[in-house]
Amino acid sequence: MDVLAVFHSISLATIFYALLLLIPTIFVAILVGIRMTTWDVVPEISRFDSEKYYKDPNKNNATYPFPIMEEEGSIDLSVIVPSYNEEERLPVMLDETFEYLENEKKNKPSFTYEIIVVDDGSKDATSKVALEYSKKYGVHQMRVLTLEKNRGKGGAVRLGVFSSRGRRLLMADADGASKFADLARLERALDDLNGKKGNKAVIICGSRAHLQEEAVAQRSLFRNFLMYVFHFLVWFLCVRGIKDTQCGFKLFTRPAALLTFSALHVERWAFDVELLYIAQQLKITLGEVAINWEEIEGSKMVPVWSWLQMGKDLLLINLRYVVGAWRIEPMKLKTQ
Repeated sequence: MDVLAVFHSISLATIFYALLLLIPTIFVAILVGIRMTTWDVVPEISRFDSEKYYKDPNKNNATYPFPIMEEEGSIDLSVIVPSYNEEERLPVMLDETFEYLENEKKNKPSFTYEIIVVDDGSKDATSKVALEYSKKYGVHQMRVLTLEKNRGKGGAVRLGVFSSRGRRLLMADADGASKFADLARLERALDDLNGKKGNKAVIICGSRAHLQEEAVAQRSLFRNFLMYVFHFLVWFLCVRGIKDTQCGFKLFTRPAALLTFSALHVERWAFDVELLYIAQQLKITLGEVAINWEEIEGSKMVPVWSWLQMGKDLLLINLRYVVGAWRIEPMKLKTQ
């Protein structure tokens, strides 16, 4: 019997049953592969020795240790500013931020704050520019954390959080796209959700969702398609109830920040999604507040490619938790 005859002798039913067996086998193999190649149940919290210290330009650049994952805050507010090659845009953002915070301090002398600029392995003079503000305002209010290598925005924010002292922590982008005065809106929302004792785990997300109609009108059809696909994947795979997961203006109580960032794995663009996924799994209270926002030239995101990369990350976040390669095991806190 020749090969052709053998082929014709195989019934369609046989092929169908073979496929039924083959498809689940391939799927299981993919899941096992993901589990074995991405095994990282508890994320490692590590830093180079140089990243444990900040410089004081007013004392001949003498170095002092950052606090590391202090459980209880000692000041009112920490502002974490992840920065990569931001020597040009950072001054505008810092000027606006200091103006707002110094006015708050005048109105309430007991108010205490710090800004931590996290230089994420920049190739320009980002750290040098930031240190000028340390010199002007003092290291009690302005500190620079310079990373030895680029970790990604999520990794930079994470180390900034663990080096902070605030009872509340604000994540703010270096480009100044968000208006810093909108912090007042986030604080009011947080106060409403925080309860009388004020020590609950709460996260308030700034949101640009109300601006989406205008943005859609300005973007190309293809970019709008990618945006809608990304939003669907976020909703379907990871986070529901938050319209804008990617806004870089988020306010945390200290318990919420330490619980979520100590369990975070993703260090690049999709870290916000995993962070909010972790928060929802831990039953942390979430809120969303509309803020003012405008597009600033010089974005580090690469159009189309960054969206595709984030889409891939969303799928992998979901699968890694499903197969148990990642688990949510945050640090234990006394204040919950």
